[in-house]
Amino acid sequence: MFESYFQEFQSTDCRLTVYRSGGPTDIEEWFDAHGVTVEHRHLPPGGPDPFVVLEADGEFVGSLGVTALEGLLEPPLVRPTEREEVATGYSAMFDLIDDTLVRGMTRRELLAVSREIEDRAYRVGGGTLRVSFQTLSTFESKADVYRTLATETDLDIHIYGVADWKPPEIQEVTYHGQPAERIDRHWVLAFDGGTDVTQACGLLAREQANGYDGVWTNDPEQVAEIATTLAEGGAGK
Repeated sequence: MFESYFQEFQSTDCRLTVYRSGGPTDIEEWFDAHGVTVEHRHLPPGGPDPFVVLEADGEFVGSLGVTALEGLLEPPLVRPTEREEVATGYSAMFDLIDDTLVRGMTRRELLAVSREIEDRAYRVGGGTLRVSFQTLSTFESKADVYRTLATETDLDIHIYGVADWKPPEIQEVTYHGQPAERIDRHWVLAFDGGTDVTQACGLLAREQANGYDGVWTNDPEQVAEIATTLAEGGAGK
């Protein structure tokens, strides 16, 4: 049901250029392995520290120091209330490469991106958060995190997944069992930003043979479309 979104993001030509004076960096290997075109430019000795520049369809998107992106290699897995433990580089990366299709992501990497969205929803403290972890049984390991989100904020939380497990009752959390053919390949989060649409963010991932193709976005309209698509047919607890 999300195929049109993936087709849209696949049509974008994303290119990462690494400026460095030494040999290849781990960041280059990570992006290359995840389907993002990587180039490098030489920096003279004594020049600035290594940094990266991201372009989409030939347009400048942003730049960051290589060191600031090191969080990509060890994604943080923490509760929303443990924000001080999250590498600032990972948050910077989240903002830099939004709307970029990243291939071959692991479940750990998806969990780390999910935590960025959950954390933003926690800090905003209100609005609607819609989530699918493919199956309701996958939610079992996340139940405590969402209990915290539900009890310490005014969020309206909706969880979608194949109904292969009976989740615990949590106030302000509504469960929506889904047919396997509709949702079992997709990992989705969509937060509407509450009263501030500039805080809207979303993640859309599709399971493949070699991992997940994933894309995340801070565009309020795209987030709203993803949320609407997820909610369609999601009636029922």
